[in-house]
Amino acid sequence: MLLEPLKKLKQADASLNLTQGVLEGVVGEELGVLPGMDSLFSALALERLVGFFGIVAQKNHQQEKFDIIVYDGISTEEFLRLAGVCSKARLYLKYMRQLADKTDFGRLAGPSLLRLVDESVGLTSQGSSLSVKTSGEIWETFERGLERGSSAFMDPLKVACYLMMNVECPASVNTALRFWGCTIQAGGQVFGSISFANPRIHLEQVETAKRVFAPLPLELMPHVSFGSYPDWSTIVPNSLSDKLKHLLSNTKNDSSKVIPPVKFDANKKSVTLFMPGFDKSEIKLYQYRGGSELLVEAGDQRRVIDLPSGIQGKVGGAKFSDRCLVVTMR
Repeated sequence: MLLEPLKKLKQADASLNLTQGVLEGVVGEELGVLPGMDSLFSALALERLVGFFGIVAQKNHQQEKFDIIVYDGISTEEFLRLAGVCSKARLYLKYMRQLADKTDFGRLAGPSLLRLVDESVGLTSQGSSLSVKTSGEIWETFERGLERGSSAFMDPLKVACYLMMNVECPASVNTALRFWGCTIQAGGQVFGSISFANPRIHLEQVETAKRVFAPLPLELMPHVSFGSYPDWSTIVPNSLSDKLKHLLSNTKNDSSKVIPPVKFDANKKSVTLFMPGFDKSEIKLYQYRGGSELLVEAGDQRRVIDLPSGIQGKVGGAKFSDRCLVVTMR
């Protein structure tokens, strides 16, 4: 996991001569994986296959042919951080750009450091030459790359998130409902829900869960025993229902059932936030830049909402109704 990124970094440094050969002396085999690197390397692996940032994905390699990638991370919390990494990184990038533009060190070192990062990870398209671009153009290139990465988690053709639960367990249903709201807070979108089912499941429990997660579709997945290694080549074609196969393979057509996370009403000068799994007491609103932005905190996640010019102002009030927080501006 470490050697390949380090090799690319050394290659970029060799052409730019930024560290004057110091980086070449770093022995990758001596380095170890630090806490938090697992998620970073997972994101880089997905980027190489899917191309979140607009880079040409490497999925055409003979050894990496696939139709769908099923990503099951270390934990739900880890995936939520992965889903929000690009939107959060855009905020860091904004502050870094301010430091680079307003300090002598930033104006001197910023472009060289950006070229080093770009040539290492390839954020810009192939064939571009950052050496002839202005500092502002370089920053805009990175901003657009992060914006594409952030929007990928809202695009069902690139990333389709599903809630996994057991409808026979109320705690599991409530947890899935909360993670629905947390996914929206992190910058992702949920396109369906799936429950494990045993042969004796009560249909009343299934119908109750469907009402809880409406308008999201909810389908059942047959129980799979892991006493021995399961034969997926038999299970997938013979055990999955047609409705479940449709849910997993028709995300583009089913995306119309997804409730938009944010709605603006210029006439009422209001912002409607869809926040399933939360109640009003768990949601906090902040404003740090006048009335141009709204910072929403809930479920250990924060997101910044840019307000249209016709709605900008101070928060006048908020009410919670039907899983939505309606914020009125004044």
